[in-house]
Amino acid sequence: MDVLLSKELERFVSDQVQRGHYLSTDEVIGEALLLLKREEQLKEIQREELRKEIQKGIDQIRTGQSTTYTSGEALVEEIISRGMQRLAEKEKQKNG
Repeated sequence: MDVLLSKELERFVSDQVQRGHYLSTDEVIGEALLLLKREEQLKEIQREELRKEIQKGIDQIRTGQSTTYTSGEALVEEIISRGMQRLAEKEKQKNG
């Protein structure tokens, strides 16, 4: 397989080999592809977790486990209130 790299990437790969980080350009490219593969796997795991959380929310709405807010301000107040409660709990545990 032939791979064409930009001059900048070509210099980067050569530099990695010259610094002794890798034994060959093939090793640099192989490592880069392994990192890309891991990143894609992580993204897929994150997407699946997000799908599960969305489904959890949908299920909660269907079973009436949701709150309806009369305005955006009411929602913001609720978020701030919960945040302040969590912060107070953490401070209490920290000083506990």
